[in-house]
Amino acid sequence: MNVIASPLPGVLVIEPRVHGDARGFFLETFNEGRYAEHGIHGPWVQDNLSKSAPGVLRGLHYQWPEPQGKLVSVVEGEVWDVAVDIRRGSPTFGQWYGTLLDAESHRQLWVPPGFAHGFVVTQGPAVFAYKCTAPYRAEYDAGVAWDDPDLAVDWPSRDVQVSDKDAKLPRLKDIAEDRLPVYGV
Repeated sequence: MNVIASPLPGVLVIEPRVHGDARGFFLETFNEGRYAEHGIHGPWVQDNLSKSAPGVLRGLHYQWPEPQGKLVSVVEGEVWDVAVDIRRGSPTFGQWYGTLLDAESHRQLWVPPGFAHGFVVTQGPAVFAYKCTAPYRAEYDAGVAWDDPDLAVDWPSRDVQVSDKDAKLPRLKDIAEDRLPVYGV
């Protein structure tokens, strides 16, 4: 596998080795030892799968005070995937990184605990897979507005469909400090 560091320390793009021929393909989507060599550690406690229509934007989500690390990939379709550093005290606080994930390339994105995460479907429908380091807990559910002008995420389109919940998420500057992860902790 090829691991590419993003400009945000800890956020990694993983390009798995794909073995293909006329019959189809095979790839390893996770191997604890190989991923640990690149700083991607569990424990892995929950896997999720979502399906979204073209133009659907989900995010920017995080959990606090029990943050989740997420290893994400696309099984069908294509998404623009984004990680935002929301860790208080981080030198890259408020910065984001985006990359294209699709079923053809099989690329994955590692979003460490302490980052908000979201995606928009650019070709779909898209089936999106999440491998998480902490279970989802509704009482810890939190998020940042996908269109926060201070973050200025360069989404491929602003003509998107968001849930009612996501449409009401606050700007990063309006989130109380004690509701954000802390850098280095």
